[in-house]
Amino acid sequence: MAFDPPSPAPSTRPGSNLPGPTPLADHQTQSRKADHIRICLEEAVQCETVSTGLERYRFRHCCLPELDRCDLDLTTEFLGKSLQAPLLISSMTGGTDQAKHLNQCLAAAAQRHGLAMGVGSQRVALEKPEVIPTFTVRNQAPDILLLANVGAVQLNYGYGVDQCRRLVDMLEADALILHINPLQEWIQPQGDTNFRGLLGRIATLCTQLPVPVVAKEVGNGISGVMAQRLLEAGVAAIDVAGAGGTSWAKVERARAQTPLQHQLGTTFGDWGIPTAECLTAVRAIAPQVPLIASGGLTNGLDAAKALALGADVAGLARPFLVAASQSEDHLEAQVQLLLAELATVLFCTGVPRVRDLAQAGVLETRG
Repeated sequence: MAFDPPSPAPSTRPGSNLPGPTPLADHQTQSRKADHIRICLEEAVQCETVSTGLERYRFRHCCLPELDRCDLDLTTEFLGKSLQAPLLISSMTGGTDQAKHLNQCLAAAAQRHGLAMGVGSQRVALEKPEVIPTFTVRNQAPDILLLANVGAVQLNYGYGVDQCRRLVDMLEADALILHINPLQEWIQPQGDTNFRGLLGRIATLCTQLPVPVVAKEVGNGISGVMAQRLLEAGVAAIDVAGAGGTSWAKVERARAQTPLQHQLGTTFGDWGIPTAECLTAVRAIAPQVPLIASGGLTNGLDAAKALALGADVAGLARPFLVAASQSEDHLEAQVQLLLAELATVLFCTGVPRVRDLAQAGVLETRG
């Protein structure tokens, strides 16, 4: 017997054999985005019993690094763009006035420091074009690596190459993130839970979209096996977004409309593959794939460990969100701290270039 999902099934979009959003979807999506910002800032939504796994590693200290501060090099390249540091301001928000302010602040910081940036899911911008300015940041960041974003499951709800191209074009983006979030959608009120046949649609999109496609989880991790399948479908890069940080099951628990949804958010609040395990598994099966480490990274030391485990770029969300919500000065201080922490790791391991951390053999497992 088939199990009934915890939220109502979506209606069918006229003229399509794919399910589509209800007539109120644009309003619901915009309201959900405002809820997500508030909940992530104000409520306890971090994983508790599952960690990133990065604490199991430490750098071997070098007491005589034979380096001067001016020797250190944080620059790298990712998806064909030069970065001044291997940091990504991970996808967070858009669609509301508050989100517009946050995205503008984040983009300006990314431009100043040569970082990469992703925006939150742009689905609402197609459903409600008047909110497009809450996502567009090229006025603040003309040179950065900028990533558009939409839920992969929307490819089963009427979205295709044309819609994804519009998302990229509205941002003047360099790549498109497809975020993959089955647990969140399952618990979310009115979540989209038809993931059947999705890999084939991802493959079609990768073939026809003129920019690279990045597959990203949202905090439950991508295994080596799933990374292999995504890469075979044509995905150009992987963002593992492992467990250990913000739990979107807990975020949706805070928005629950029924006792069942609330209990599911509690039971599965710490579900997922730790970030460090994702990194080692994906790098083992794909030594050359452009790889982003995100999921519970909180500081530059975490980022450095992720880079030493094989990531090309480290993505952080909540530290940037908290700082930007306070002030531009707080955000600037946060970026400066992250850069100083990364530089400290290089100096105290004797590795002058951040892109060499993974080959330097300076990361050890704790005894």
